[in-house]
Amino acid sequence: ELAWIFNCVARLGWLDRMTQFKEKSGKHKERSSVGLYTYPVLQAADILLYKATQVPVGEDQRQHLELTRDVAAKFNHDFEVPGFFPLPDAMTQGPGARVMSLRDGSAKMSKSDPSDNSRLNLLDDADAISQKVRKARTDPEPLPETLDELKERPEALNLLGIYAALEGRTSAEVLTEFAGQGFGAFKPKLADLAVEKLGPVGAEMRRLMADPAEIDRVLAAGAERAREAAAPTLAEVRKIVGYWGA
Repeated sequence: ELAWIFNCVARLGWLDRMTQFKEKSGKHKERSSVGLYTYPVLQAADILLYKATQVPVGEDQRQHLELTRDVAAKFNHDFEVPGFFPLPDAMTQGPGARVMSLRDGSAKMSKSDPSDNSRLNLLDDADAISQKVRKARTDPEPLPETLDELKERPEALNLLGIYAALEGRTSAEVLTEFAGQGFGAFKPKLADLAVEKLGPVGAEMRRLMADPAEIDRVLAAGAERAREAAAPTLAEVRKIVGYWGA
């Protein structure tokens, strides 16, 4: 319901500029669905329905959050309710903000990549995680002493960033520990760390997938909490736009 109201606030020019829509629609924009075109508005509703002020997103979602800010600002202006919707900020700090492919350091890690070896899936077992890390593309040079020296080495920089994200450290700190070492030494340690951190997540996912009733229970409880949190905002929006009770 809020997404529809925001569709009456958002502007075509804003949506035309969305990079992900351009990539997915390609040269045949007129054949794309309206749902794909307005999906960023639905995202804005997902965020603003709870009046979020900070949103943890990947670097590639920054543009969508900027659109969310535009929608919030225009709603506040058009209906003369300054500050009703906050202008949320992106939380993209840290080495995990943009994780790249294990096969191509210039492309982001994605579940839509045809190569399963390009990514770490949360349902991968320990052997799969370890093998993917060990087979990840690198170069023959050892790790340098400074991050500046990795600017032209995207695969090396990516593996370093993954290690830092998994361990909760900065890339610079990790580099200090491994400077001068080759990937023959670095990759096994990264593989062990990835198994240690991702293994429990995959195990819990498999447990839940084997118990659909528990998943349904969690989803129902979460939906109820979401409705309770959203209801006051939506009630206020209805009054502001004049649906009733204005």
